[in-house]
Amino acid sequence: MTTDKTIDLPDGMGTVTPHLVCDGGKEAIAFYEKAFGATRLMSPVEGPDGKIMHAGLTINGSSVYLNDEFCEMGAVGPKKIGGTPVTIHLTVGDADAWARRAIEAGATEIMPVADQFWGDRYGMIEDPFGHRWSLATPGEKQLSQEEIMANMEKAMGQNCAPGEES
Repeated sequence: MTTDKTIDLPDGMGTVTPHLVCDGGKEAIAFYEKAFGATRLMSPVEGPDGKIMHAGLTINGSSVYLNDEFCEMGAVGPKKIGGTPVTIHLTVGDADAWARRAIEAGATEIMPVADQFWGDRYGMIEDPFGHRWSLATPGEKQLSQEEIMANMEKAMGQNCAPGEES
């Protein structure tokens, strides 16, 4: 699909921006600053009760919005609904360092960073608010689809005992 209008975006904004609902918006901003080196696009907008109505951050050059939970309006975080089906993917220069920093800031390791069959160094964490983040450092060599498929078959085969099917 093409558009007929050029969009002039503010610095740090992308055309697709995840909007996270967090139980504890102020704490979430502090976590993302510490864990991912987030910077604020603007001062957070607080409601009369002090809850974050809207905040804009940049993480590794991409924009992320967030707000506090407002259950009465259907804005609930992943922990209230039993988890999230969404993973936010970050491509970074050193996935190991990013994962370590996030874990030190309070994230939980879901999948340790390791070399993967598709060529990336990749792992996954869950932040204290229930949002999942994958962290990937691309391999030095771009693998072909054939190489990825061969590596996948080899990797998946290693998970089975002799005589078992994958």
